[in-house]
Order: sequence, then structure tokens, then C-alpha cells
Amino acid sequence: MHLFRWLTIVILALSLAACSGGAPKDAEVVIPQGASIARAGEILEEAGIVSAADFRNEARFFGSSDPIKPGEYRIEKGMDAGDILKLFQSGKTIQRLVMIPEGMPSIMVWDRLMAEKRLTGEIPVLAEGSILPDSYAFTTGESRAAVVKRMQAAMDKAFDELWKKRSPRSAARDRNEAITLASIIEKETGVAAERRTVAGVYTNRLGVGMKLQADPTIIYPITRGKPLGRRILRSEIQAVNDYNTYAMTGLPKGPIANPGKASIAAALDPEANDYLFFVAKGDGGHIFARTLSEHNANVQKWYQLRRDRGEME
Repeated sequence: MHLFRWLTIVILALSLAACSGGAPKDAEVVIPQGASIARAGEILEEAGIVSAADFRNEARFFGSSDPIKPGEYRIEKGMDAGDILKLFQSGKTIQRLVMIPEGMPSIMVWDRLMAEKRLTGEIPVLAEGSILPDSYAFTTGESRAAVVKRMQAAMDKAFDELWKKRSPRSAARDRNEAITLASIIEKETGVAAERRTVAGVYTNRLGVGMKLQADPTIIYPITRGKPLGRRILRSEIQAVNDYNTYAMTGLPKGPIANPGKASIAAALDPEANDYLFFVAKGDGGHIFARTLSEHNANVQKWYQLRRDRGEME
């Protein structure tokens, strides 16, 4: 009986070697969740890689007992059924990424996800501030809703961890206020070292009832956070709505973008300073001031720099 089985395996091995010269081309295949060996073989045959029978026989007689793992795989020309089986068992899938930068508003996240042709299904525009900016792996054929779910779960996890560490100095009383303030901080500075300083300025302003006067809050109700593409109009500065912090005291009604972890951390643990003002200094950073007279002098320096650059008359 053992001899018969051994002879059967030898004959089958010779048969597989004779009829299967390996994958005739490079290809990419998707093995869905829960797929059996038989189904994986059908997928390979449909893609013109190897026959379903060869793949099943390879798994039955020569493969290990390890299960195949779902995902998208790159099959290289010349790989035989055994090579492909090992690849599927290894789980070394193609890593496709969709990158969401810090400060991207939800309308642009929606644009990016809808533009990714390898994803499927419709999604609504996400609630502002509900997803954590990061790079997210996905598989061809995966639903956009599934990717969004991971983005939102990442934000939930990150926020919960940071909220536990919040400082008594923070002006945020709940998640909405924390994410809203963080989104303003995110849009107002691209210099990592300044985030907690800027957070301190806004926290101080909120504490004394000053208007935040953050330009991005003017733009948000106009474009939903997309670049304005022009200078802000006087009428827009004066517009009364739920976001414009030039026309209201306190925080807007909600976030104006999706902030990253560093900006959320800054909103929840602002620097203990006594600054009330800041203005750009021309290198991406800002000059901070405690008094209006100091601030006005800094503004004049900024204007002079812009005139020297030919940006102002």
C-alpha cells in the first residue's frame, strides 16, 4: 500500500512537471477571504497562470498544511504551482497604499478614495475630522467603505489614547472641541516644533474671550477646505457663519480638516505660554508676541519682507 502511494506520487510529480512549465507571464491575482484551495486554483486558471487541477494536486500531495491567506499577490513568470502555493501560504501580498496627509479636509479624502480605481463601491463624504491621516494598505477589489472604516477606527484609537493624557491647560471640553482646535492648529502651521506654541496662543485667546482670527476658518465654509486659489475678500472676513473666527468668539461648530496625531496632542497639551499673537516670518514659521504693539511691529516686518520679495507694493 505504501509502495503504491509512493509510485502514485512519483507518477503525479512527473506528470505535473511535464504539463506545467510555470506561469507564462507576470500577473496579479486576488484571493478573497475564505477562499479554498479549489477556488484559488480556479482563480489561477481564469488568469491563465496554471491549471486548477495542477494547483489542487500540488496542494494535496506536496504542499504543507498551512492555510492560504487572502490578499492580492504578484505572480512572476516561471513560478510553478508549488511556488504559487508557498506564496499564498506566506501572506506576502502586494501592498497598495492610499495616503491621507495631515490636514486634508474630508471632501479631498473623498476625492482621493473615489479616484482610486482599484477600490469598489460608493461612499458619502466623511464627517470632518473623523479619520486619522496616515498611509493605509488596501487590496484591489476591496470596498472604499472598508478602507474608511479602518481610517475611522485609527482616529478613534488615537484620540482615546491622547484624551487620557490631556493637560488641565487644554481648552477642549470634549472630542468635538479637541478635534476642531487641532484642525485649526494643523492648518495654521506646518512646523512641527510650533504646534504646541500655536495651541498655547489659541488656548490663551479662548481663555480671555478673544476671537481666534484663523484664516482657514474663513475659507472652510466657502470651499469645504479645498484651496481657495485667491486672496480672501473683505466680505468673506466679515461673513457671519458657524466657522468664521473673525466674526465670532470661541471655536467653530466643528473641525475644518482631519488633523494628525501631533496636532491633536498639541490641542490637548498646549504649551504654557502667554502669547496672544503670531504672524508669519517668511520661512514657514511664525513670530510670537504677547502684546498688540509687539505684534504690529512683527506684522510690519512681515510686510516689508513681502515687499522685498515683490509680493506686495
